[in-house]
Amino acid sequence: MVRHLPPLVVALGCLLTPTLRAADPPQAEDFLIAGKLAEGERELNNYLRSHPTDDGARFGLGALQFVRSVEHLAQSLYQFGALGGETNLARQLPLLRLPVPENPKPDKVRYADVRRMLQNMVDDLARSEATLAKVQDQRVKLPLHFGQIRLDIDGNGKTEDHEVLWKLYAQINRGARLEETKAFAQDFVIVFDYGDVYWLRGYCHLLSAMCETALLYDEQPLFDAVAHQIFANPDTPQFPPALLRNGGDNFENQIADVIAAIHLARFPVKEPQRGAAVVEHFEQVVALSRKSWLAIGAETDNDHEWIPNPQQTSVIPGVRVTQEMIDGWHEFLEEFEAILQGRKLLQHWRLSPKYGINMRRVFLEPREFDLVMWAHGAAAMPYLEEGECSQPETWNRLNRIFRGEFIGFAIWFN
Repeated sequence: MVRHLPPLVVALGCLLTPTLRAADPPQAEDFLIAGKLAEGERELNNYLRSHPTDDGARFGLGALQFVRSVEHLAQSLYQFGALGGETNLARQLPLLRLPVPENPKPDKVRYADVRRMLQNMVDDLARSEATLAKVQDQRVKLPLHFGQIRLDIDGNGKTEDHEVLWKLYAQINRGARLEETKAFAQDFVIVFDYGDVYWLRGYCHLLSAMCETALLYDEQPLFDAVAHQIFANPDTPQFPPALLRNGGDNFENQIADVIAAIHLARFPVKEPQRGAAVVEHFEQVVALSRKSWLAIGAETDNDHEWIPNPQQTSVIPGVRVTQEMIDGWHEFLEEFEAILQGRKLLQHWRLSPKYGINMRRVFLEPREFDLVMWAHGAAAMPYLEEGECSQPETWNRLNRIFRGEFIGFAIWFN
């Protein structure tokens, strides 16, 4: 029996016996770099069932789920031969212009496929946001080699050198100034922290609002007329490219399609309940942005910051965030929230400044959207009210604070 063994033997036995400890948690970054997102989501979910207090793993899961939503969208766009930013019209579409490789054999795409694509993204983003909402540890950190994160864009089960997340991000947000170098891919590290949990949740709601807005209306006639400017193989009743001079790939045809797009930008309401969802998403964007900046402002470290406070350095080269910018951003949040709540109205160029458009009612009481008649003013009349309007001076001041790049900073700050 053990009690009869010499003490030295017992001590040596304790030293030489392998220590039994819990397995190391799966690391989201390992799956992101390997491009094995489905496997990573499965492993992290399994781990969190037995380790529900590990907010580091939960943050990693939420981030991976967000990246997977982008991968799913990219795979759908590749499947249908999306043209990305190759045409002027495609470059105007925030989600469908995601740059993907050319598909030599794209599937035929119908308008119903596009709606399904957007709904799938709403579902994916909701899953990510729900995961991130459970992160409570204010000390949480998630280091990621952003330049090495891979996506399986073509859905063939493998990842290639061109299937990396940062290239998609850099092409969408050129203001980020990310450079395509080997050193960047190897060494560009972002340490996401508690403030970035709120930031990423806000982005889930922002992208969801964009998808829900598109799903609110029926854009079938517009799609049928100009889908060939967005996808390589649309299944529409319009004339095929073979009937057009040069296959329709010239400036004149693009201009004709832009004119047709303006003419057909008359969208009946298809799913009116989406309007309330849009407002709710935007309200969450505002609330989460405030929480994000509260957490960012309390940081005292300087560790590869994605969005820094004025005492920190951003990982984005040549970009500095000042207190004036932060104050300006909070002013924007106040203004945007007032517009969302209908406390401030939006002026129309041809109507008396005493009256303005109640944007909350535009979404909660949706009517057919007619681009030309909105520009004309007639479409605004049902939502016109007398009251305080958002002033152009406010937006001009914000643009000056951000050195003429307010939109770029807004995309970054969220």
